[in-house]
Amino acid sequence: MPLVNSSGLTQRRLLQSIVEMARGVYGAAAASVFLLNQETGDLVFEAVAGEGEGWLPGTTFPAGTGIAGWTVMCGQSLLIDDVATNPQFARDAAESTGYLPQSIMAAPLFRNDGECIGVLEILDRDSRPRRDQDDLESLGLLATGTAEVLALLVRLRSLESTHDDRDGADAGGMPVLQRVADRLPAASEQVRATVTRLLLMADDLLADDAAGQGRPDA
Repeated sequence: MPLVNSSGLTQRRLLQSIVEMARGVYGAAAASVFLLNQETGDLVFEAVAGEGEGWLPGTTFPAGTGIAGWTVMCGQSLLIDDVATNPQFARDAAESTGYLPQSIMAAPLFRNDGECIGVLEILDRDSRPRRDQDDLESLGLLATGTAEVLALLVRLRSLESTHDDRDGADAGGMPVLQRVADRLPAASEQVRATVTRLLLMADDLLADDAAGQGRPDA
């Protein structure tokens, strides 16, 4: 199921910051992160920036719904410039969110073991001249960074449960950026800067979270 425990607030802050940065990168109407509920298979809106951010977090859709559901099942990124012509688009589900997009980009979030745990989605990127393949690669880089941040949270929780110090988590955290950049060397400087920011932010928030766990009144 989606990651919810003593570090749930940290996760929500991280994911909200990620979707806000992703929305800014593409000048989009909205950006969102879905995570899979492992018990039911439902897709859960975990964070939203832009259209729907005031009411969509926590909303669920059945497994396989729409573009996000297809992305999870197939494990592939997808860019659709006109959703009305795409058979994977679930118009009724989109209308239920209060916003009907024209275009969607989606990228899967993978754990280190290759299992897809969710989707990063961009709705209606702006009209600047673009190369679709570059945008898909950039979105893939952001999705990889997002999944790595979630992995950092999992490691922190493991350390909490075993009462180890944070050295192991920190040692595996910041080299993430280099691994991500190596996978997509053509990524734009803007996207590289965004991933750098989210990883540094993750490190700061995780440090705050760990400090809170160590306080007597925590």
